[in-house]
Amino acid sequence: MLYGLETVSLRKRQESELEVAELKMLRWVSKIAIFRVPSTFIGTHQYVALSCDIRAMLQTISPDLLPFITTVINGSLTSGHVPTAFKKARVIPILKKPALDPSDISNYRPVSLLSFLSKILERVVCNQLSDYLMQNNLHDPNQSGFKAAHSTETALLAVTEKLHAARSAKLSSVLILLDLSAAFDTVNHKTLLSTLRSLGICGTAWEWFASYLDGRSYQVTWKGLTSAPRRLSTGVPQGSVLGPLLFSLYTHSLGKVISSHGFSYHCYADDTQLIFSFPPSDTTASARISACLADISSWMTAHQLKLNPSKTELLIIPGDPSPAQDLAISLSNSMISPTASARNLGVTMDNQLSFSSHVTNVTRSCRFLLYNIRRIRPFLSTQATQVLVQSLVISRLDYCNSLLAGLPLNAIRPLQMIQNAAARLVFNLPKFSHTTPLLRSLHWLPVAARIRFKTLMLAYKAKNGPAPSYLKALVTSRTAPRLLRSTSTARLVPPSLREKAGHRWP
Repeated sequence: MLYGLETVSLRKRQESELEVAELKMLRWVSKIAIFRVPSTFIGTHQYVALSCDIRAMLQTISPDLLPFITTVINGSLTSGHVPTAFKKARVIPILKKPALDPSDISNYRPVSLLSFLSKILERVVCNQLSDYLMQNNLHDPNQSGFKAAHSTETALLAVTEKLHAARSAKLSSVLILLDLSAAFDTVNHKTLLSTLRSLGICGTAWEWFASYLDGRSYQVTWKGLTSAPRRLSTGVPQGSVLGPLLFSLYTHSLGKVISSHGFSYHCYADDTQLIFSFPPSDTTASARISACLADISSWMTAHQLKLNPSKTELLIIPGDPSPAQDLAISLSNSMISPTASARNLGVTMDNQLSFSSHVTNVTRSCRFLLYNIRRIRPFLSTQATQVLVQSLVISRLDYCNSLLAGLPLNAIRPLQMIQNAAARLVFNLPKFSHTTPLLRSLHWLPVAARIRFKTLMLAYKAKNGPAPSYLKALVTSRTAPRLLRSTSTARLVPPSLREKAGHRWP
């Protein structure tokens, strides 16, 4: 029973409990960024800007609104009913990538804009549902999407560690990046409710989720025009607070299918990565991979999900120094050909794990951004330029930079050159100006130091703070056989990749 959602009414609460509830509500109000506004007087691009203004206004008057908002939220939880007005969505198609063809409908992502109060209600339920899953150990440890202390970086670290370990043991590895077509939009409500019941959610809590999924409707806004309301019988809304968590629970049983074939896997929301390591001399690898993909495809069909073979990518990481292998993989009557590199959660991975393609892509995008900022630099102050550069350029240099740990300095030199150019741009200095005092003035660590800092921070969190279980498993405290001066230094044992990879392979 999900007792966290079986709340009592406000009239039966003690005064101290009411104050805590209102303080929590105030925090959730400050986090919600979208407020639904009639589209008769605003366009698509004005929608978000105006909604942020309304959010600021609501935060200003929140002390007067909080008791009423809290009453509405608790009334929904105790009755197991979601108001119909909370289940109406305004869908705005957003182009997935700027370079895609805007005339092709499949290149758009339908993002649902929901009402302000519905987002607060979803945040309350999402937090209590996450606590319930965590306390009862019902989370999939290999799912990193939308979980505290988890991120795309920790997910990629788990994947690359397995690939490095296999390569150290001279095993070849296959990394398969599965792509789903309209994953959030095809979720079967009956199957999802059955999954929730199997996780122990019943009674009023289960009725609340049934009410949340039933009777949903949407309208599409495009170029100032709005369609007639349409009923939504499948799927969870993209852009909602609760949708990603419900989708991860919907695919909870997929891990058992993958593990039954001896594969490792890692998920981030609807992005699934398969890892399979094998000796280079194994002639059955191709058949085993095809069999696993066939079972995954059958599971997807049973759950009304669809694999997209044309966007599913395959990387073969050969065991060093074994030659590269050419595997023929079949998926849904389509052949998947290996590629030299593939984009995985925003990072370009290559079949040598050198990340050279990733460094090249980051450098190219950062140079383009610096070029555009330089064009408007005469109209910006130094402080404004620094904020702009840090938010657009430095953030790209820091994204998943722990994956670059251990690379030679010449491999990350292009990134350092980008940081130097960014520092010169902030102070509006010529190209060959010395950058060491500039970086010190901006309090920017050099790129190599930023990578080392990120690695040490993740190691510290894995040992002492909140961190994913798969990262904690990689960190072992060093225990000396006798009392030494180094005993109090909290040193770690360097992992033996050869032993770990050898242990994984039966």
